[in-house]
Amino acid sequence: MVNDVLLKAVEDELESRSWRLRFAEEVETRFEADTQQERSHNMVMAGLVSATIYCLFLINDYSFRPDAFAMALFLRAGVMLPVGLLILWRVYRGVSPPLRETLMASTVLFATVISCLIFVNSIAPYSYLDVFSFGLILLVGNIVYSLRFNYAVVSSAISIVIILVFVLPYEAMPPEVKRLAIFTIMATGFFTLAANYRLERSERAAYLHVLREKIRSGYYLQDNQELSRLSVTDPLTNLANRRQFDAIMPVRWKEAMEKNTCLGLMVIDIDNFKAYNDYYGHQAGDQCLCRVAASLQATSRDADLVVRFGGEEFVVLMANASPEAIQPAAERIRCSVEALQIPNHGVSNQGIVTISVGIAVQSPTVGASPAELLSQADAALYEAKRKGRNRIWGISLPDLPNGDDAVDGLSRSAQ
Repeated sequence: MVNDVLLKAVEDELESRSWRLRFAEEVETRFEADTQQERSHNMVMAGLVSATIYCLFLINDYSFRPDAFAMALFLRAGVMLPVGLLILWRVYRGVSPPLRETLMASTVLFATVISCLIFVNSIAPYSYLDVFSFGLILLVGNIVYSLRFNYAVVSSAISIVIILVFVLPYEAMPPEVKRLAIFTIMATGFFTLAANYRLERSERAAYLHVLREKIRSGYYLQDNQELSRLSVTDPLTNLANRRQFDAIMPVRWKEAMEKNTCLGLMVIDIDNFKAYNDYYGHQAGDQCLCRVAASLQATSRDADLVVRFGGEEFVVLMANASPEAIQPAAERIRCSVEALQIPNHGVSNQGIVTISVGIAVQSPTVGASPAELLSQADAALYEAKRKGRNRIWGISLPDLPNGDDAVDGLSRSAQ
């Protein structure tokens, strides 16, 4: 249900094609959650590179304004660098998206103020040419950091105001150079903001497409899982079907061989089910099958595989079984169905639905096959039917003790 709402919101965002960048609240929250870690990492890396280049401008300070180099060294390396690294560390450790953008935008403003202070405190000839490099600060904030657009606009506007405050009254700078410098900085701010907007819009559009496919893939995966489940499940009783039995039997057989344990199998048939169907009809017959199936499932161990083998025949596959364990398990199943007291007047007025159970146990060995175990259980079921139904009958195979004989102790009829 949550994914339905989110998918609808994503589809609405993709169809709106609005000029605004921020998504609807539920999509925006997901967007920030999904991108926050990578974005913070990228901004920190960009900040480290920018801090290094900012400090390398000391070479320019030393060449152009030796009179103010000491102050430049103090402001760049002693003030800006520690403050910037502290902010980057804070972002790296993790902060909320608004605080992340604010902190990174503050480095742009701080760098602008520091650069302007260095600029106005020098009387060296042509040092005012540094003003043309101030646009690089806007470039860092808008493109390198790629601040969210609204933060980029605010930081760019404030930075330009700061530059104007320092540059306009600076008398050593010719008026025509001022005009050119200010125009260049404003143009840089405009173009970098345009690029910033396009970058964020592209990022958000790409995210929407990826998110939509992820949500849809989740649906497809659920659909495929459901189809897979249905393909190995009997639609009437919700038990495993023959296909699932055929897939799991070799696996259990191999496990038993590796662990040197026995594998047990019960083949179960509802007695006189044709008479039941003829008397009550197929709809009632289906209900009967469901009740018997539920009883088999409830009486079996969690580790046992209960299968509707076909028609009114069921199979219970028991791992780590033994003749001593499978006999009482089969008897519990027989009694549980008998206890349902489902009338079967197709047999007699006092008749009820019962089952016959054929059981077999085998310790898998090289050269043997699961088909042998199934064949033995089928033969035991036939014997139970021949001896009067509503009973269990078991045959031990030759590799078990006393394997040459039918195990009389495993047969039991209803009293």
